[in-house]
Amino acid sequence: MTTSEKVAYLKGLAEGLGVDKETKEGRILDAILDILEDVAHDIEDLEENAWELGEAIDQVSDDLSDIEDIVYDLDEDEDDDEDEDECCGCCCEDEDEDEEPVFYEVTCPACENTITIDEDVLNLGSIECPNCGETLEFEGIEEDEDEDEGEDKD
Repeated sequence: MTTSEKVAYLKGLAEGLGVDKETKEGRILDAILDILEDVAHDIEDLEENAWELGEAIDQVSDDLSDIEDIVYDLDEDEDDDEDEDECCGCCCEDEDEDEEPVFYEVTCPACENTITIDEDVLNLGSIECPNCGETLEFEGIEEDEDEDEGEDKD
């Protein structure tokens, strides 16, 4: 039996007693029953909201689990590591420990300021000159690390 049903039962009992609503006792009993009815409706609303929030939390939890599987590339069947000395592949798979970073000097055609950039900035395709704000584009640049390392790139 829900709270609303219990309050309805109490209202029925009060009506069955024949309490006169014009007397002091009758008015207070009627007011108490009205308040109980309002509280019962509020409880039903809260229960419904709690259920909806629980469903939303379950959905977010499922979505987060899917994202974790994608980000961390979790595979339940691959619990054994073949070679513990190998990198996990999370952040350093393209980097060799022996390689030093390659830097390039770029001269801005507008202000002729020379700046030094690394390969990551070069791969962005363009940057703004820190001196004048001119956009410097790096499209169509071929890398030949043996010959061009340290030379000016425009």
